[in-house]
Amino acid sequence: MSALADKAAEQEWLDPAGRALRGGVRAVFQGEAGRTAKDALHGVWLGHPLHPVLTDIPVGAWTMAQVFDALDATDGGTRYEDAARVCINAGLVGAVGAAVTGLVDWSDTRKKDRRAGLIHGLINITATGLFLTSSILRRRARTSNAVVFSAAGYAAVMAGAYLGGALVYKQRIGTDHAVQGPAPEGFTRTIRLAEIPDGDKRMVKVGDAQVVLVRQGDTVCALAERCAHLGGPLSEGEVRDGSIICPWHQSQFALSDGHVVHGPSTYDQPCYAVRVAEGFVEVKLS
Repeated sequence: MSALADKAAEQEWLDPAGRALRGGVRAVFQGEAGRTAKDALHGVWLGHPLHPVLTDIPVGAWTMAQVFDALDATDGGTRYEDAARVCINAGLVGAVGAAVTGLVDWSDTRKKDRRAGLIHGLINITATGLFLTSSILRRRARTSNAVVFSAAGYAAVMAGAYLGGALVYKQRIGTDHAVQGPAPEGFTRTIRLAEIPDGDKRMVKVGDAQVVLVRQGDTVCALAERCAHLGGPLSEGEVRDGSIICPWHQSQFALSDGHVVHGPSTYDQPCYAVRVAEGFVEVKLS
């Protein structure tokens, strides 16, 4: 499975379909209303990605459906028939939310990760189709075919879950990329204030940490250099309306305290306290 997960990222033939689908997602979320909806689906309001929260619904519900089917198969009865059907249908509802949030997250990933993510999505669509077929077959009573379809769907959803886990834990999709080496606890001198033109920015090293300094008049703000979303260099981004925008996927952070203004990042950016002493900018982690 690990080798298959690595192989998925190398499937270049998926790129045309991936580009078309990504373009479609971006076209849907245009304008301020679209961006607000996209932020909600990313999970900006939650403080971490919403997608893994919703995936627990179909996985948990479909797991219980397998348990109820197994219990009835053990004693040859129909005691848990209704419970299994309810669990399958609940999982189908949860799968819709998981699919939508996953698609939105997928649209803001790197090329190789998009390939693996597309395969992850196709596997889960297959699993959902199998469970939907099982649900239709169970409308009046459970049949052996209905059980076979749900068992096959469960095998597929487990394969999809494995690939999703590889994307999170191996490729770090959805994790906080702003985490970096420790900064000194006290104020540390960096560069002269005069080296930063008003409205401009500079990247500096503070201990083992990279920090972006942004000057606005006599005020200097400092945030972690690497974007929390996927590690993009904020010092190469745009400063606009009291915030800085990552050049990779347009995550936007407030300069004052690093909070997320717009996703796809769902994590606030680490912020540094700043002072100017003897013409030099000094920073320490807030």
